[in-house]
Amino acid sequence: MSLTALSATLANTLEALGASLHNVLTRVKSYPQTYPAIDLAYSPADPLRKPVILQLPSNGLRLRFDGPDQRLRLIEVLDFSRVNLVYKNQEVLKGGKSAEQPLSSHGPSFRHVYNRLFGPSYPGEYVPPSDPQSPYGTYVLSYPGVAFSFPLQHSAWSDQCDFVALLSSSAALPATSMSIFQGSSWPEVRAKLFTQQAQYPRSSALIGKSRESLADEIEEWHVLGAGKLEVVRRTGSPLYITLGETTPQDLIADFGPPDAIYRKNDRRISIHRAAGGGDLHLSPSPGRGIEIPDGDHSSTNSITDDSDEEMTTLNIGDPTSLPAECFFNYFHHGFDAFISYPTTPGPAFPASGRPDPSPQPPSSQLTVTKIILHGNVPGSYPFNRHRRSRWLIPLDESGDCLTSESPYDEVSERLRTTWKGSYASPAEERALQRPMVLNRGWGESPESSVEFLGGWEETTAKGPRGGADGQDGGLGNTELFGFPGLLFEVLKNGAVSCLTVY
Repeated sequence: MSLTALSATLANTLEALGASLHNVLTRVKSYPQTYPAIDLAYSPADPLRKPVILQLPSNGLRLRFDGPDQRLRLIEVLDFSRVNLVYKNQEVLKGGKSAEQPLSSHGPSFRHVYNRLFGPSYPGEYVPPSDPQSPYGTYVLSYPGVAFSFPLQHSAWSDQCDFVALLSSSAALPATSMSIFQGSSWPEVRAKLFTQQAQYPRSSALIGKSRESLADEIEEWHVLGAGKLEVVRRTGSPLYITLGETTPQDLIADFGPPDAIYRKNDRRISIHRAAGGGDLHLSPSPGRGIEIPDGDHSSTNSITDDSDEEMTTLNIGDPTSLPAECFFNYFHHGFDAFISYPTTPGPAFPASGRPDPSPQPPSSQLTVTKIILHGNVPGSYPFNRHRRSRWLIPLDESGDCLTSESPYDEVSERLRTTWKGSYASPAEERALQRPMVLNRGWGESPESSVEFLGGWEETTAKGPRGGADGQDGGLGNTELFGFPGLLFEVLKNGAVSCLTVY
């Protein structure tokens, strides 16, 4: 059962179960008069594994999303007086709101739900009060996709009682909450609520009649190495992107037109190509070159900073109209693509069994040279600009993988082991794996200033990434870590906020 089936007032503004956090939050924020208060709660220490909770107190709603995929898993109605719910032309709250009746957060009675609204159901489950001093426990009456919680006098409860007669008596109070979920019953779905396969897509547009004209949804990216990426889709067969070969027209054919195109002029990171000094030998081993990509991650900056980038209106169907370097921004797909002249991508993973890419000959044909996968981590500076992208990196032929939910300490340890022996010297390995600090939020434009503090300095690698609470003090500092063909943007809690494949 979807929210659309239950609510006439929310159908046009909230998505069905399975919708992405990015989609729902963007839609809710676009209706400030309808949703004047928005409260987002998440775990600062573990934002990618613990659920994300979006509370709309003025509307009596609470929405729960899983952490790894950021899909809507549970809709809770906590105050029936603040939302008008209708099911098959009947009001869920009998009588609705009335000028003669004082507003109450309590919902429908058991008799209204059981006898008039949804009909008979199997016996529910009784939850004793957690506080020994409380006279009321909770009886959960469950239907496919929806459940009601009724306060019930603990002294009246018995396993042998007729639950219909008991809940119809004065021992039970009207429902205090209602839950909407995917599954046949609440007891059956509770343990797998945040892990089961979502039935509906992340965008409601893919449910309607226009779905055939829209690009399929991306489920996961497989970073195969040597400049190759596999794109796993929700219903269609996988797609493949080869850096230095895939063209902008290929992207448009596979993923639709980009949501925006940005022309990038910033070259401040280029100085770090020559980072190092003293007696350090920084020449990469033959065939295992390590390159730091130019520029920042495109759309994490605001177009208001004209010194860094500019928004362009282009005919994307005409390759000659594209600038020599620009970003295709796919906010709803969760990634950006850097369009430039072909360059040789990063090497293959040593144990992958794949050959290293051949050097690219000079060409005037524009191609995709970098893919930026956004994590949409709650608490990060660019949060909710892109939908979350999930990825995995198969390190060898046995299927051993890193994932987008892996803490960076694990990512770093595994990649160090993978690339061990591929550097010219231990000093080169240490130098190229020191973090660069990236600060977001300083300067005249709080959304556009991107400054790199220092270079690959040893001091930035020392000490913990954040305080005891996992916060960064409001400055939005992250660290950049590079491996051959990969650049990780890492938050102070160890979550990977962004992965650039080049």
